[in-house]
Amino acid sequence: MITNRVLLLLMLPVLWPSTSTALPFTPGNIGNLFGMPESDGKILQRSKRGWMWNQFFLLEEYGGNDHQYVGKLHSNMDKGDGNVKYVLTGDGAGTLFLIDEKSGDIHATKRLDREEKAMYTLHAKVLDRNTNAELEPDTEFNIKIHDINDNAPRFAKEVYFASVPEMSEVGTSVVTVTATDADDQTYGNSAKLVYSILQGQPYFSVDSENGTIKTALPGMDREVKENYQVVIQAKDMAGQMGGLSGTTTVSITLTDVNDSPPRFANHSFRVTAVESTEIGGAIGRIRADDPDIGRNAEMEYTIVGGHDIFNIITDQTTQEGVIIIKKALDYESKRDYEFRVEVKNTYLDARFIHGLQFKDYATVKVTVEDVDEPPIFSRNPYIIEVHEDTAAGSFVGVVSARDPDGVSSPNDARHAWWKQRYSIDRHTDLERLFHIDLVNGTITTLKSLDREMSKWHNISVVATEINNPRQTTRVPVFIKVLDVNDNAPEFAMSYDTFVCENVKAGQLIQTISAVDTDEPLVGHKFVFSISASNPNFTIVDKEDNTANILTRRGGFSRREMSMYFLPVVISDNDYPIQSSTSTLIVRVCACDSRGNMQSCNPEVLPFSDGLTTGALVAILLCVIILLMIVVLFAALRRQRKKEPLIISKEDVRDNVVSYNDEGGGEEDTQAFDIGTLRNPEVMDANKLRRDIIPEMLFPFRRTSPIKDNTDVRDFINGRLQENDSDPTAPPYDSLATYAYEGSGSLAESLSSLESAATEGDQDYDYLSNWGPQFKKLAEMYIGKSPDRET
Repeated sequence: MITNRVLLLLMLPVLWPSTSTALPFTPGNIGNLFGMPESDGKILQRSKRGWMWNQFFLLEEYGGNDHQYVGKLHSNMDKGDGNVKYVLTGDGAGTLFLIDEKSGDIHATKRLDREEKAMYTLHAKVLDRNTNAELEPDTEFNIKIHDINDNAPRFAKEVYFASVPEMSEVGTSVVTVTATDADDQTYGNSAKLVYSILQGQPYFSVDSENGTIKTALPGMDREVKENYQVVIQAKDMAGQMGGLSGTTTVSITLTDVNDSPPRFANHSFRVTAVESTEIGGAIGRIRADDPDIGRNAEMEYTIVGGHDIFNIITDQTTQEGVIIIKKALDYESKRDYEFRVEVKNTYLDARFIHGLQFKDYATVKVTVEDVDEPPIFSRNPYIIEVHEDTAAGSFVGVVSARDPDGVSSPNDARHAWWKQRYSIDRHTDLERLFHIDLVNGTITTLKSLDREMSKWHNISVVATEINNPRQTTRVPVFIKVLDVNDNAPEFAMSYDTFVCENVKAGQLIQTISAVDTDEPLVGHKFVFSISASNPNFTIVDKEDNTANILTRRGGFSRREMSMYFLPVVISDNDYPIQSSTSTLIVRVCACDSRGNMQSCNPEVLPFSDGLTTGALVAILLCVIILLMIVVLFAALRRQRKKEPLIISKEDVRDNVVSYNDEGGGEEDTQAFDIGTLRNPEVMDANKLRRDIIPEMLFPFRRTSPIKDNTDVRDFINGRLQENDSDPTAPPYDSLATYAYEGSGSLAESLSSLESAATEGDQDYDYLSNWGPQFKKLAEMYIGKSPDRET
């Protein structure tokens, strides 16, 4: 509300007429400005005046039509004759504030807002209008804007969000909301605020001075009502009538506390489980209700007293109790189970546990349903032993399985053992060594087993229900092949044994050992022996499965015998006794004095010791004869004549040269290629010669294009010159006749090549049908016909 009142105390300087001297417009001359007389030339001082002359006051938000009057400046230098000019400078001078140069009156030209600027600092000058000389020094003064209540309180947010635990005591602080007022807090009550609650009672209250919201109702339950909307008002002027106000909304949420225990809606649950449920599998869920949320609603389920078959766990997502299997169910053994389940909160609030039981109980009944189960073997796995070398069809062992379904009487139990068929998974018996009886599960051999080839055989036996072939069970059968002494011992390694020529009798030359692929129960025991009549060597059995070979004599010679073959008989001690004979090769070698081998090659003996002169001559003659045969053979190959060009007189395909042969026209391509005559620039490099045997039966031919105005004579002469000057040409003459007869005729070739042998047998009467062009030719050949000559 804008008031047109001026609460301004304006000090006006006054110039007394009796004074002839201008006083400065300064605070020091305040006494003279108010007309105080001089006393003995001394200026009287008014020390008790404390108000400041250089400050003006102006109300904000002036609503009048004229300029708002601020105050008046007056100097004792102003005689009223218009020679004094007042000048105003500083904040807003000339725009917001105007001064009358003659009278010194100051006016405000616009409405001023204290909230924008509360004080303006200006400077006043008094000048001589004619000379612009300063009559008074520059004086500073302030214009202060007085506040009016023109701003309503404002909250920082339009909506506040707060929370408080449910069941809180009365007076519990929720949140503090504060408002601000742009008016002057130091002047009046324009900015003095009072808070009140407009909406939200009787649940909440607000402190009128600081805006703190508190609970006002006891026992507020979140499960009953969770959210509240509270409207708070802030009013200035200390809440009096005519004050301005502002409001805000506070959304208060009651947070949860664990004040509600879990409860089962139904204290009896029935669950059905099939007997084929795997261990650890879930068969059902039960649920208790807790109106709390978050951590306060977390529950834990347990089976009272525990259980051997079942267990219950808590689903942390849904807070349900999941019943799982600890041990396999068997419909034939037990079909119904019953147990109690306890549920309780995992987190308890000590404020609410008194007088309430934060747990609940329920009974769970489980019914087991029957399913068609696969057969069950009496053992898993089977381990069977069998001796090797047993004949095919020998007994190995028996496996047995039963059908667990429908065994409700002793008679069913007896029939449960033959309700299935047995088979061997052939992927585990690729060699087909075993067979199983389909009915009784007896396993027999199909082939003889060899322990040395394989000590264990791992097969899988499958039991399949007769009524439901999809129900199958597999069981591993491990067959161990027991050892039979069927292998004779032999040398453990290949020995490189030698004896020195200068060896003495009884000297050790080799230590031998043996191995046996059999595995007797008491371990191996080998016996070594050699022929007692051996004059060169003897053997000493060390009784530790090794033996020493000793020399029986000395004086071995490589000339007499460079190598000895010593048979050694090795026997075992198992039943039946197996023995074998291994040959030890002993070489005779030259050694030094310390017995180190130097050479084992036989010595080269002189000829005179072993061969006579006649034998040497015979050997020499044989060598000479062999050399002569080789030389003769080479000479014959070198002198062998070259194969004639003409193998047979009847074969005249390539050695007949025709003279004055007009040829058969362009269609006769067997005699020569006339295309070359038509285009001498095209040379066929692959054209075969007619005077030698061709190397290729079907030569490559290329038809040369016909070129007009071809000089055949020049081409023939050019070819003759090339052949005469060619140093690689053969040493024989070859005559080739070329003729050009135009585009040819429709008649076939008249070439007489290859016709010499059959000339007398042909009938040439058909030549008379060829027309007048061949009349002369027909007379020549028909006239020569043998029939006509006779």
